[in-house]
Amino acid sequence: MAVEENIIRFASRMDQLPPYLFGMINKMKMEKRRNGDDVIDLGMGNPMDPTPDAVIEKLVEVAKDPKSHRYPESSGMPHLKKEIAKYYQRHYDINLDAEKETYFTIGSKEGISHLCLAIMGPGDSVLVPAPAFPIHIYAAVIAGANVMRIPIAPEQGFLDRIIKICESCYPAPKVLMLNYPHNPTGVVTDIAFFEEIVALAKRFRFMVINDFAYSMITFDGYKAPSFLEAPGAKDVGVEFGSFSKSYNMAGWRIGYCVGNEQIVKALGQIKGYFDYGIFSAIQVAGIIALRDCDDTIPVLAKTYEVRRDVLCSGLSRMGWDITPPKAGMFVWAKIPAPFDKMGAMQFAVEMMNRANVAVAPGTGFSKEGEGYLRLALVENEERLRQAMRQMKKAMDAMEIQ
Repeated sequence: MAVEENIIRFASRMDQLPPYLFGMINKMKMEKRRNGDDVIDLGMGNPMDPTPDAVIEKLVEVAKDPKSHRYPESSGMPHLKKEIAKYYQRHYDINLDAEKETYFTIGSKEGISHLCLAIMGPGDSVLVPAPAFPIHIYAAVIAGANVMRIPIAPEQGFLDRIIKICESCYPAPKVLMLNYPHNPTGVVTDIAFFEEIVALAKRFRFMVINDFAYSMITFDGYKAPSFLEAPGAKDVGVEFGSFSKSYNMAGWRIGYCVGNEQIVKALGQIKGYFDYGIFSAIQVAGIIALRDCDDTIPVLAKTYEVRRDVLCSGLSRMGWDITPPKAGMFVWAKIPAPFDKMGAMQFAVEMMNRANVAVAPGTGFSKEGEGYLRLALVENEERLRQAMRQMKKAMDAMEIQ
């Protein structure tokens, strides 16, 4: 009887998943640090600034209570759900049914991934602006759906590109994945754009998911609108948000989904099979963040704005063509000639090896990111200035054929 030689066999979907960009960058960074190199990390949007004190203090207090050690409220504690509804009312004048139109997730990335499993499958198509944060593409791939990338640039004509695809494809796309303010490019939008999206969603009968992770990290007086501000938005879609950026709670893993009741219910239905929700102490700490920490957000946004100015001015002095972003915690930088010839990934490797600066190559966000770097604004101003000096020295020493 023949014996199968290869016992370890994976699902075919694994063949569609490339090595995870940030995992590769982090591995290189950690190897260099183990060797004693001081690597300045501009590669991952991992905030280094502290969580507000009031949030930490509440976590410590609740974590000591044995009641919090039990399984938590899976969709979010009632008071937490009420606070996110108040938050949306306060900041966007949006009325949410706290019980039916809100759901808390283990970060927005997890929530988006599980929602894709709930609403997508083989034969379905999803539209994703590209370049894109990897999970916006690969959550759909894992769910078995077909991903149709729409170049986000040029911004003028983006809606026309959506219309063209919807009119030419059968069956029509089932979902449009949005992300404004956009990661990695920093592109922002206005409420009129979302109104157009709602009209197209109703015309072509697709659902909308907006990843609103960078909602409050805005600069130069710009205020990012919520997708749900557009009339009729709750008829067609949902919005995901995160505590990671607004409150420096990246490692805490807490996010939320708000909007269409049916979609929120589907997310809860599928998550019921995967997890038991967020640790209760973190949920209570989240209540404090939403209720009491509005005043910390502008301070944090100003910190990122100052870092943006330092980084953009430094790159401009080096001859890079830079457009400062109006939101987010990244600078999307076009690699200047002649260094663009080597490609974004190789350039990123050279910066790591020669300059001890970790950056994210644009190709990690799909092929539309070729020729660009994404630089995270997580280091302080002096470290950013040092990174620019080290990058310039490395580029001056490089020979490009």
